[in-house]
Amino acid sequence: MPQNLVIPRRIKPELEIDAGRSSDLGYEAQSEAGSIRCLAHGYPTPLARWHCHDEYELHLITATSGKVFVGDWIGQFQPGQLVLTGPRLPHNWVSMDLPEGGVLERDLVIQFPHALIEAGSRSIPELREVLPMLERAKHGIEFFGLHELAREHWLRIKATRGLTRFGAFCVLMSELARCPDYRLLSSARLQSQDDDDQLEQINRIVNRITDHLADPLSAAELADELGMSQSRFSRFFRRATGNTFTDFINHVRVNRACQLLMESERLITDIGYEVGFNNIANFNRRFLDIKGMTPREFRRQATRRFGPQK
Repeated sequence: MPQNLVIPRRIKPELEIDAGRSSDLGYEAQSEAGSIRCLAHGYPTPLARWHCHDEYELHLITATSGKVFVGDWIGQFQPGQLVLTGPRLPHNWVSMDLPEGGVLERDLVIQFPHALIEAGSRSIPELREVLPMLERAKHGIEFFGLHELAREHWLRIKATRGLTRFGAFCVLMSELARCPDYRLLSSARLQSQDDDDQLEQINRIVNRITDHLADPLSAAELADELGMSQSRFSRFFRRATGNTFTDFINHVRVNRACQLLMESERLITDIGYEVGFNNIANFNRRFLDIKGMTPREFRRQATRRFGPQK
């Protein structure tokens, strides 16, 4: 088996379990923070990987842009993106425009458990206001127009403890629950039950795809490297990502193309080849299938909405 897909047994790859929530990675000590935990981290970091955990997680991106994976959804992110993921919903943010040396702050995160709201809502009717939103979070929710407010709330929550922290958290949850401008991300309510080694295998495959978009890569090749039959690999990959292997690669390539279309004036043909399509007819067809418009129409709309990118 090639080294790039070997999973050492002595390493615990899942960094989201309690034992791994080290203050060195930016986590608050649970004994100090209680049920509502804040985290700020830069990029690169070992925390940025394909993973899932039992808590809800609210992500505010403050720097860099790139690709985001939430369940079976693959899209783009930029500073200001605000996303709430539900328990066991796989997710990852991969920065594609990282300056040399990385960035010190990319994510502001709040984690909280389901039991906190569920148990509290039985005796505190006001908490029931957020239950519909938490149900939607099983798909992942992207909120629009709240990034400045979310940052202010994060700082307030981070600075407090005890009942004051819980009160500040409830104010933020109320703002999110009443926000009318949002979209659901994952079409399937994926709740990964994969163990740590399987999650790490998927993480390595996803990183390999995103780091080498133009390279030919087949399910048969990866299945062989992992010691699986091709049919078993296909089931394994779809269960973890919600996509077939081919669909996943096409989505990643098209979303990278979208980023290049917005950020440059390069020829559409050159972009298609750079992201891994071997002919432009195939590129245009896949782009239309995924985005509902041609690359040229996408660039025109992006220019009207965001203006020329430097």
